[in-house]
Amino acid sequence: EQLVNQRTELINALRAHLYEFGHVAPQGIGHLGRLAEVVKDENTELPDLVRRICGDLLDQIDRLTGRIDALKKTIDALSRKGETSQRLQTMPGVGPIAALAVETFAPPMETFKCGRDFAAWLGLVPLQKSTGGKQRLGKTSKMGQRDIRRLLIVGAMAVVQWASRKGAPEGSWLARMVAKKPRMLVAIALANKMARGIWAMLTKQEDYRNPAMVRA
Repeated sequence: EQLVNQRTELINALRAHLYEFGHVAPQGIGHLGRLAEVVKDENTELPDLVRRICGDLLDQIDRLTGRIDALKKTIDALSRKGETSQRLQTMPGVGPIAALAVETFAPPMETFKCGRDFAAWLGLVPLQKSTGGKQRLGKTSKMGQRDIRRLLIVGAMAVVQWASRKGAPEGSWLARMVAKKPRMLVAIALANKMARGIWAMLTKQEDYRNPAMVRA
């Protein structure tokens, strides 16, 4: 994550330099090539100093991308070796990094009496508050294993974004939530369901097969 953040900062710096001279490209690593073409094209009107600075930024971005790609390959290889990490990746929203984090940092699932206890340990059980006699869910707790919590929320957000674009099954829990609630709130609620599902999967030694997060 640190390497990705560093690369993002470099890309933003590159975009800022070129923007000053009227060269704009959509955000995202996928559009970096367009900016690189501007820098490398000698016919582009750029001051020599700016061209050198942007060229140096591109070199740094390339080096970081190489390190990120190598690290991803290592993580993918490790995640394919362990039975637990393979099982966890059968759940939508759980990728190699999240699977390895659960396998590495979470205690044995037998430690928890139920999935809710595991979700609470992760800090994914929303704090409850009462307004006019009505219970409302507030922010999640800051307690718990924040690495796993963050990765599950990131994975849940990816599922929520997919559901927003493609559409979740009609009448499902996810469809109702996406229609009524802010995406981040839906992602946190979904991450809570994912944590409970992970507990059930590892306790029963079963792959993900019941998409309760989108049905119930």
